[in-house]
Amino acid sequence: MKTSKRRDHDSLKRGIYILPNLFTTVGIFFGFYAVISAINGQFVKSAVFILIAAVLDGLDGKIARVTRTTSRFGVEYDSLSDLVSFGAAPALLVYLWSLAPYGRAGWIIAFLYVVCGALRLARFNVQAGARTSKVFVGLPIPAAAMVVASTVLFRNFLGGTGPFHHPVVPVAMIFLSLLMVSNVPYYSFKDLNFFAKKPFMTLVLIVLVFVVIVMQPHVMFFVMAMAYALSGPSWVVYRMIHKEKITEEKHEF
Repeated sequence: MKTSKRRDHDSLKRGIYILPNLFTTVGIFFGFYAVISAINGQFVKSAVFILIAAVLDGLDGKIARVTRTTSRFGVEYDSLSDLVSFGAAPALLVYLWSLAPYGRAGWIIAFLYVVCGALRLARFNVQAGARTSKVFVGLPIPAAAMVVASTVLFRNFLGGTGPFHHPVVPVAMIFLSLLMVSNVPYYSFKDLNFFAKKPFMTLVLIVLVFVVIVMQPHVMFFVMAMAYALSGPSWVVYRMIHKEKITEEKHEF
């Protein structure tokens, strides 16, 4: 333990990598701005800033891996950034947007989201390198935040303005919170290498997806965020059904 701490201290004394940590810093800025916007009642703007922070969060890790500038400092700094941008910001946004009328139950649900996000980040840091990079254990906190933000944007697309008081919101927030601390597997996308050669049709598909997103960003962000959040439980249910079918077939023979 002492040797590890000494190694981290010596590494920090030699300096930190600027580029990936700069992206992380900008991500914190947008996360904090999302908090300010939510307090001012600018819910759509707050949701947009959370989505921007999510894009930056994906870029800082990718840049660090490609440029081989990963560090323990960067990992911890990224986690603190995530707690601000994808923990506190979405929780405050959804509380002011929908949960405030529920009184104590409303802010407790918002707090549950934050603490489950913090636990999810802590578990991820402890288990880093212990599990396959193709799978996340539990819903990643940026994905949960994107569900919250895209829901606000989708409701605005449907013509809704101002606060939205509906019983489905607290239920959904509890569900998201539990997914983050669950053992449900989620695809990590870390094995996708965009810097390697790909078939021509891959580029065509990416362009088509980009065009669809640009045409209806409010709808597409909501659909993609919800699809990813539900992909984990859907996969678990599929595996359970598939296992039961195999067991039945064995018994028949």
